[in-house]
Amino acid sequence: NAFLKKLHKEGVLHLVSPSNEMKTAYLNKAESHLVSARLLLDNDLFEQSVSMSYYSMYYSVMALFFASGIKCENHTATIILLKDIFGRDNTEIRDAKSERIDKQYYVTSSPIQGDVVALIRTAESFNAELRDFTDRLTSRDIEQYRKKFSELF
Repeated sequence: NAFLKKLHKEGVLHLVSPSNEMKTAYLNKAESHLVSARLLLDNDLFEQSVSMSYYSMYYSVMALFFASGIKCENHTATIILLKDIFGRDNTEIRDAKSERIDKQYYVTSSPIQGDVVALIRTAESFNAELRDFTDRLTSRDIEQYRKKFSELF
């Protein structure tokens, strides 16, 4: 993928040492953003709730990456790598990112409460599944994912 190779060349995408501390920090951020999404929803701040829901999912992916020793500073690349390296379905986070962009930048596209509730539920499920996947990683798994990452470049 030319896009990923370009990011790698620019230093936006590279291997680092796996870090349980960073994994934990990003899992905490994911949970904090999900709590914020719920509070914003409860206060009829739907646009902001959409954003927090997406970032909650994004930070869950970042936890997986740091557990595996992958650093990625680009949201689109993160979503691509979730599928290409880890074999995880990225449809939900891809859609959440698109929804966040639509609600943040396009005034004519106001979120509806029911849609926001559905997105929060999606984020809860996505985060739980990804956390389980991350927690089950073995050192052999990490080694294989890092090798797969390196083979991209």
